[in-house]
Amino acid sequence: MEEKELLPHLFRTEYQKIVAVLCYTFGIEHIEIAEDIVSETFLSATETWSIKGLPENPPAWLYTVAKNKTKNYLKRNSLFEQKISEEIRYNTLPGEEIEIDMSQKNITDSQLAMIFTVCNPCISAESQVALALNLLCGFGIQEIADAFLTNKEVIYKRINRAKEKLKEFKIKIEQPTIAEINTRLEPVLTTLYLLFSEGYYSTSQNTTLRKDLCAEAMRLSYLLIENSNTNKPAVNALLALMCFHASRFEARTNGNGEIVLYEDQDETLWNRELINRGQFFLDKASTGNNLTKFHLEAGIAYWHTHKEDSEEKWESILDLYNHLLALEYSPIAALNRTFALAKTNKKQEAIREAEKLDLADNHFYYSLLGHLYTEIDNRKALSHFETALKLAYSASDKAIILRNIKRLHL
Repeated sequence: MEEKELLPHLFRTEYQKIVAVLCYTFGIEHIEIAEDIVSETFLSATETWSIKGLPENPPAWLYTVAKNKTKNYLKRNSLFEQKISEEIRYNTLPGEEIEIDMSQKNITDSQLAMIFTVCNPCISAESQVALALNLLCGFGIQEIADAFLTNKEVIYKRINRAKEKLKEFKIKIEQPTIAEINTRLEPVLTTLYLLFSEGYYSTSQNTTLRKDLCAEAMRLSYLLIENSNTNKPAVNALLALMCFHASRFEARTNGNGEIVLYEDQDETLWNRELINRGQFFLDKASTGNNLTKFHLEAGIAYWHTHKEDSEEKWESILDLYNHLLALEYSPIAALNRTFALAKTNKKQEAIREAEKLDLADNHFYYSLLGHLYTEIDNRKALSHFETALKLAYSASDKAIILRNIKRLHL
């Protein structure tokens, strides 16, 4: 890989690791200092590598330079040294330099601790996702703004508020105890789920960004699985869900960037390796007695990796949606359930169930009603598609609706 390609790649993969280690060492209250040191490290890499060429081991070079820059900062900034954790100073002999541990184990430990710090309930859910993208995944402010379809100022304020909250509540970056894992794993998984969803269901036309968001959510989920204390059935269920969804990524858009509906997808584009990995993690998730929404959604996603419209498939999906709604009601899950209901040859019942939802501002709701009424009452179907078209805001959604309208006019 050439330097112009390698540096952005390393920024994505190594920036957040080094920031995590420095924050883990010095505390969340010094997060800006950690970010400045790491930014200076990458600036040095840009300048040095352009003159001397790539080092033999670029990540190791970055770790060494970051360690040296941190030590230099400590030497010249006595105020910072006075403020850093008493425990760090206590464990360092007089005259000794504070050691910055960049071992793989400490990097992994630091990132795990950061996941639980970022997903603290004192921060709002949307801020957790933004902060996770920034601190845990190395995404820049503009990239996050693109993912959320908003502007840089909104994301900047969101991330800064989240950081201030962590400082205000004096949240420590430390390995979660077994008790903390049991009580806080759910919000952690919810944040990773939302992070994946930002990529998978994003209306952004930036395919690379969408894939990166999904890949980062999967990487962080795998970090939890690699740790024996956090390798819980729910974590495996979430990663299985991500694998099943990600397996169909390439088939979800056509050459023009338009969304391809499930029924029209080219099955040969589905990633069988990811489907097999999803099945592996779903098997691992089947232990224990705690059934979560991630188990149920993973089951639904599993059946969607079977293209054939079999009775077993749609009856199974309908049953899983019934359990999901009983566990945690969601209007969107209820909407999706009506599609499964129609697929089990209960179209009239599906129409009655869908109309009860009355999701007046949701274009997916009217699109579904358009599908359900097609061939039963095409005039009503057309009316629903036209309403959906007015409510849709992305070009790809509008293109799908227009295709459905065109079919009704044939």
